[in-house]
Amino acid sequence: MTAIQNPTAAAAAAREPGRNTAPSKPVPRHRRRTWPQIAESIAKHSVLIVLSVVFLMPLFWMVTGAFKTQADIGAFPVKWFPETITTGNFSYGLATFPLLQYFWNTLVICVPSMIGAALSSAMVGYGVSKIRWPWRNGVFTILIATMMVPFYVTMVPLFVAYRDIGWTGTYLPLIVPTFFGIPFFIFLMRQFFLGIPEALSDAARIDGAGELRIFIQVILPLCKPALAAVMLFQFLASWSDLLGPLLYLTKSSQYTLSLGLTFFQGAQGDTAVGPLMAVSTIILIPIVVLFFFAQKTFIQGITMSGIKD
Repeated sequence: MTAIQNPTAAAAAAREPGRNTAPSKPVPRHRRRTWPQIAESIAKHSVLIVLSVVFLMPLFWMVTGAFKTQADIGAFPVKWFPETITTGNFSYGLATFPLLQYFWNTLVICVPSMIGAALSSAMVGYGVSKIRWPWRNGVFTILIATMMVPFYVTMVPLFVAYRDIGWTGTYLPLIVPTFFGIPFFIFLMRQFFLGIPEALSDAARIDGAGELRIFIQVILPLCKPALAAVMLFQFLASWSDLLGPLLYLTKSSQYTLSLGLTFFQGAQGDTAVGPLMAVSTIILIPIVVLFFFAQKTFIQGITMSGIKD
């Protein structure tokens, strides 16, 4: 069976050149931890708990505020839990906020963007990690250096360029650039590819496969965790993006969830804090569900991208 027919088995064989037949060593007993070690563990967990509370506090305030009355939200001292649970905020928010329309507009941007980011970053990452050509490390260094250039530096030139070619007022400026590679995702994919043994791609070349066939049939099936991490990162970025839609979208019928929520907040003023929190809670649900089901693959892709054989 060739490497192209079964890349997973070939990868396992490449990583395990021989089977260790030596008898296993006895498992040592766990040593009893000393008091300094216990104190250090308590201190670390205490810091993690405090940081978790700090980061989760805004989320908790938003979710509970969605079920509070306006009096409970503005009460002082602060009421952390609603005295009277109400669903009126959801009714009012859904009646005045075109959620389904904005949700569809956001998906129109998110789905193509995450596909384009994953494919382009994987192709470039493969080119600078597995294909031997002059100056590949220099080109990769230049790509990574572009990460230090803030978006605000290129914001105006990009807007002028997209305006001149007639892309303003469309979703194209928010989708097309992802198909040309994103430096951070290229770095992520390259690090993952470096963890794949060279013997695997060399075996495929001996079988007569070209680089494109090796990439599609051998490498891509092995990098599903990294691709999932890239797609999740890009989906979250497009889902929560505010500046991009604010720059390029000109009609209210094109608004995304983030942009529509901003104008909903501005139009209603301080009297609609409850409905604003209710709509924000609804918008957050798909992200939580997505991360809940994809967290194992996401974490695996991030951790394996730091492994280099």
